[in-house]
Amino acid sequence: MGRRIKSKTKKSKSTKMSSKKSGGASSSSAAPPAPSVPAKVWQPGVDELEEGEELQFDPEAYNYLQGFNIGWPCLSFDVVHDQLGLVRSEFPHTLYGVAGTQAERASWNYIGIFKICNINGKKREPVPNSAIDADDDMDGESSSDEEDEAANEDTMPLKKVAHAGCVNRIRSMTQEPHICATWGDTGHVQVWNFSSFLNTLAESGAVAHNEDDKIHNHVPVKIFGGHKDEGYAIDWSPLVIAISVSTCGNQLQTVGMLIQIHLLDTQQWSPTEADIFASCSADGSISIWDIRTGKKPCISIKAHKADVNVISWNRQASCMLASGCDDGSFTIRDLRLIKDDSLVAHFEYHKHPITSVEWSPHEPSTLAVSSADHQLTIWDLSLEKDAEEEAEFRAKLREQPNTPEDLPPQLLFVHQGQKDLKELHWHPQIPGMIVSTAADGFNMLMPSNIDTTIQ
Repeated sequence: MGRRIKSKTKKSKSTKMSSKKSGGASSSSAAPPAPSVPAKVWQPGVDELEEGEELQFDPEAYNYLQGFNIGWPCLSFDVVHDQLGLVRSEFPHTLYGVAGTQAERASWNYIGIFKICNINGKKREPVPNSAIDADDDMDGESSSDEEDEAANEDTMPLKKVAHAGCVNRIRSMTQEPHICATWGDTGHVQVWNFSSFLNTLAESGAVAHNEDDKIHNHVPVKIFGGHKDEGYAIDWSPLVIAISVSTCGNQLQTVGMLIQIHLLDTQQWSPTEADIFASCSADGSISIWDIRTGKKPCISIKAHKADVNVISWNRQASCMLASGCDDGSFTIRDLRLIKDDSLVAHFEYHKHPITSVEWSPHEPSTLAVSSADHQLTIWDLSLEKDAEEEAEFRAKLREQPNTPEDLPPQLLFVHQGQKDLKELHWHPQIPGMIVSTAADGFNMLMPSNIDTTIQ
């Protein structure tokens, strides 16, 4: 099921998709005596590809990069917590996940429960001794494309479970990872127990089972049909066995002992307070709620000028909340100052709607953002606005040929190559690993300039 992302070649000059902190990409040379043209960083929405040109990613920018799919396009997925170690930094890696399809016909939809193993990437020194060492690292430790594909062939066993309608959101419970919740376009919220499928995948080797194309009819643990419309936000509490579901409206309902349903807008539970969660809305507001005090928010502020699409509560620094807007901007707010001026940072790098934001589970100042402009960006918010440091940063940029000069200093990495990005997640147990879904499938990436050392 897995396929290797390859560098693309072109007929004329080279371009590259890479981090601003990584080394330069090699460029293709024209036939003698025509001189070679140096590579440059391609900016979506600014640069245009000429006829015969294709983008080429910089292999030095990644410790690992692979694409895969589960059959149909996927709007939402989740990384499943496993028992292979709380913090894993050594290759090879193994990843478990759940994803829902957006199939051509409603009856063709399913939930894909998958395992990706034999994830072998490149382990680099934080600072290479020399450019030659970096080249040797690429040439000596990495195999050819053919060898990579042979090594990764059939390393993704996949189990399919029938789902009524498209899956708008799917989330695995942190405390009990085999318990998952889905919200479909039919308006139904369903809770599933996938323990049997995950156990089968755990016992399987690297070779996919022949029954991967079989769609299993598995009965959900609970079905809630109280919604009249479909929704797009669902979140398990990290502290108690409760799940909140969001859509338009202001009604509060409780279904049994397992689920609590909050009919709001996009929301997320507090990582430290069992009864508190945050929500964002199409009216540009962000609200903080306490389920013990009724159906009205404790605090509500005007955070953006347009629809707020997504929010992320920092699990390492619980006072920080990130929000992404329909106008392409995203902000960071300090909840300790929520009644006053809580704005910590505001960025307008993306020019199309923000589709996903998520704080790193291992580094409290690192945030990943995806946008409808086909970019996944990673930001280091520990870098504050300092005139002297910014001048030094600009000077370093000028030393690198053909690098844009208007990049924010906090911009750590830019990943391109996926069309219409929808959702991203950091792996909670593998520092530096991100998985993202888009209209053309998944990418699993580990940028080479992301610190994977946990203190």
